Amino acid sequence: MQFDIFFSISQTPVDGALPSEQQMFRNFYQQVDAADALGFGVAWLAESHLSSEVQKAHTRAVIPHWEGEVGLNVNALDLAGRIFARTKNLEVGTAIMNIVCMGGPIAAAERISSFLLQHGLDEAEQRRLHIGFSAGRFQFMNRASGIVPRNAVEEAAWPALRGLVFKEAAEIYLRLLNGETLASEDIGDTVLTRANFRSDEDWAKVQAAHGGSPERIEIPHRWDFEVLKIIPATWRRELLVRIVGSHDPKLQEHLNTFAPVQVFNLSITQPKIIEDTHTRMAQAYHSDGGSWERGYMPRTVFVFINEQPGLSPEERSVAAQAEARKALGEYWKALQGTIDPARVESAANNALIGNAEEIRAQIAERYHPQDRLMLWFDFFNHDSERVVANMRAFMEKVAPHFRNGASQ
Repeated sequence: MQFDIFFSISQTPVDGALPSEQQMFRNFYQQVDAADALGFGVAWLAESHLSSEVQKAHTRAVIPHWEGEVGLNVNALDLAGRIFARTKNLEVGTAIMNIVCMGGPIAAAERISSFLLQHGLDEAEQRRLHIGFSAGRFQFMNRASGIVPRNAVEEAAWPALRGLVFKEAAEIYLRLLNGETLASEDIGDTVLTRANFRSDEDWAKVQAAHGGSPERIEIPHRWDFEVLKIIPATWRRELLVRIVGSHDPKLQEHLNTFAPVQVFNLSITQPKIIEDTHTRMAQAYHSDGGSWERGYMPRTVFVFINEQPGLSPEERSVAAQAEARKALGEYWKALQGTIDPARVESAANNALIGNAEEIRAQIAERYHPQDRLMLWFDFFNHDSERVVANMRAFMEKVAPHFRNGASQ
C-alpha cells in the first residue's frame, strides 16, 4: 500500500482564529519537511484561484456561506519547485490543476513543459510531477476566464456542455504535452445530442434555442487557433504523470487514446464506481503506460488520528471522534450554510478516525493492499504541531502494518 499526503492550504477560521497567509505557508512548509522525513510518497497540492470570500458578493455565488479562502495556492508549479528544492524524496502532485481557466489548456501545457525541462536538467533526478487536471469545482473561477455560454443554445445546454468544454481542453492539453503540432481544426468536434442530457425536456430546450428539432447540434470550438506547438519541446516526459479529475467513463477512455492518463479519486466516491473504474481501466489504459495498477487511482482520505500522550486508547478514540465530527460539521456548514448530520455521518464513514489501532483496522477493512491513499491531515486544523504529530503517528504506528504487501 502506498501513502501520500494532501495539502489543502485552506485559510478558514477554526475556533475563531484565522491564520495570516504568511502563517498558512509557514505551516505548510513545516508539514512538507515532516512529510519528506516521514516517508510519504507524493505531496498533493490543492490549487485554487481568486478569493472565495469576495465571490460571496456575486449574483451567482457558488459557496455563499464559506468563511475565509478555500485555498491559497494559486500556482502549484511554483510550490512544486520549492518542494523539490527543499526535500530529498517527495514527489509532487496537483489536486487539482484547472486547465480551463487562467489561460486555458495551451498555457497550462506550456507551463508544465517549461517546469519539467528545468526539473529534469539534473539527469540523476527521478522524482516525478503528478498533474491531476480537471475543469475545476467552482464555476466563478472559470467565468472570470471567459468560460461562459456564448449564445442561447450554449446557455440552454450549459450544464451538459461544461463537460464537453473540458473534453476539448483536455485533448488540446494532452496532445500538446505529447509534442504534437496542431491547430484547433485537428481537435475532435463538440456535438450535442439527446444522449448528453438527463431528460427529454432538457434536450427540447436546447433544440428550441437552436430552432427546429435537430437530432444533433455542433458547437464551435471553444479554443480557436492556427497551427502551433508549445516550447520547450525536449523535456523528460518520463517525469510527468497525467491524472484526470473525472469519473466519466467515456472521457477516461477517450483521453487514454492520446496518452497514459490515470484517475483522480475523491473520498466520497462509492466503492462500486471505484472497482468498476479499475476493471475498465485495466483494458482502456494507454499501452505506453504499461499495465494498469490500483495505485494509478489515488484515493483522498480524511485522517483524524489521536495518539496524544497522557490519554488511554479509549480516550484517544473518543477525542478523535469528536475532532472529526467538529471538522466535518464545519465543512458542510461552510458549503451549505447548515450542518447536515446525514452528510457529516456519511463523510465520517469514509474517513479514518480513531487511535492508531482503530485506524489500522479501518484500513484493513476498507482498502485493497495495493491502493494508494492520499491522506488529508490539515482538514480544518491550523495547529501545525498537532498536524505533524498526527502525520508522525500515522507513519510510525499505522503505515508499517501495510508496507511490502502486509495487511494486518
